[in-house]
Amino acid sequence: MSPAEPRSATFADAPAITELLNEIDRIEIGRPETDQHTVEADLKHPRTDLERDSWLAFDGGRLVVYGLLWDESGGERVGIDHYVLPDHQRTGLRVLAAMEARALDRARANGAARAVVHLHLAARPTTDTELLTARGWSIVRRHQVLRRAVDPMRDLPPDVPAGVRLRACATEADRVRVYELYQKAFADHFDFQPRDYRLWLNDIHAERLDWSLVWIAGTDDAGDAGFLLSRDDREAMGWIRSTGVLREARGRGLGALLLRHAFAHFAARGRDTVGLGVDTENATGAPRLYARNGMTVHYAVDTWEAVIA
Repeated sequence: MSPAEPRSATFADAPAITELLNEIDRIEIGRPETDQHTVEADLKHPRTDLERDSWLAFDGGRLVVYGLLWDESGGERVGIDHYVLPDHQRTGLRVLAAMEARALDRARANGAARAVVHLHLAARPTTDTELLTARGWSIVRRHQVLRRAVDPMRDLPPDVPAGVRLRACATEADRVRVYELYQKAFADHFDFQPRDYRLWLNDIHAERLDWSLVWIAGTDDAGDAGFLLSRDDREAMGWIRSTGVLREARGRGLGALLLRHAFAHFAARGRDTVGLGVDTENATGAPRLYARNGMTVHYAVDTWEAVIA
């Protein structure tokens, strides 16, 4: 039996999509690590029109390909997710071609002459990467997912040095401050796309976020200068969504302080593992910071890029 014609997704498809993604997780990284609420958040992305920006392909009632597209920038940059089971590459290719065409339509609607499309895949993906390279896709960046075991007897709250302040994100003003620090700290990072506050809240899935796991660090002379945003709603591990320190305050230990503070909190909450993602070419020294604090590589993710015009 040939797979059915791809159709668009609905919010009700979240369980089937989660099942597919966890099947791919088992193949690529050895265990399932996709939570349904993250799939649901993606399906509600404000810059995604599910009717035209999502694709599902089934084979005998089994979901075998899933694609999702969103307008990353309001310009030429478009982001996509594309997942395919190993034995369904031809169907996956049909969906990918449709996604490329739609990406160009979205970019042109924004006034751009081309679409620059990014896709994140595990370093050893279920996708046949030769099919990607044949269509002009290439790897432009590698990220790593790192993890570290935590223990409440070992990972105690760190001492805060004199002249340094550390507080939880407790008010709306604190949330806005974290947003401002995020936008400034990441402005020079690879593929950073500026966001207004509303879109940023959507990006971090704020409706499920425990803001007591978000902290702001600063110094007496520099004021608020760093943040760490983490969450405890992933089944596989506690997760540090992002952490950053302003350029003028780097090298003063704020990043390490925030990191150790997060380890202690997750350990106290009963977690045994904490993870995060990092750009291997990060120019701020983040990979070295994480290594010094005991984090090791769980798996790698490549950013693939295609320029469509």
